[in-house]
Amino acid sequence: MGQGMFRKTILAPLAAVAFLTGCGYHTVGAATHLPPDARTMAVPVFATHTEAYHTEVALTDAVIREFAARSRMRVSPGEGMSPDVVLHGTILNEVVAPLTYNTTTQQSSSFLITLVISVTVNDRDGKVLYENKNYVFRGQYQSTTDLPTFLDESPAAVERISRDFARSLVADVLEGL
Repeated sequence: MGQGMFRKTILAPLAAVAFLTGCGYHTVGAATHLPPDARTMAVPVFATHTEAYHTEVALTDAVIREFAARSRMRVSPGEGMSPDVVLHGTILNEVVAPLTYNTTTQQSSSFLITLVISVTVNDRDGKVLYENKNYVFRGQYQSTTDLPTFLDESPAAVERISRDFARSLVADVLEGL
């Protein structure tokens, strides 16, 4: 069998199969959990069942920024505009626990923040389009052991966790993973 015949009998069917199955990529905003005609989204400030300060604002802001960057929808922080879809989030639990211990100073030298979050996306008729009642995110931060130069790193850690959470959530909703 010549080289030209090999190409026609083997490579042509393979190329056809590859073409018909697609490459697995899709365009921005081609959501599987959202209706194709959804143009507006509201993301009210996340509710919280914790006593932690500011986490709900950090999560809400990160989700709004990520949806605005990765979709074609107009995203707003409130429900006043009669949006096509609404994302509600609730922080169910936030735990800050010592991760490592410095035996010299007898203080914790790093901490682990764990967030448990419930998220629901509804259309304007109240139909649930997406739901995950148990998002779990963790982030680590170092503690300053020198008290005169103490700087609380937990707010920065919450900001990082919020961005990671938003990336994951938006990918789940837009890409249907």
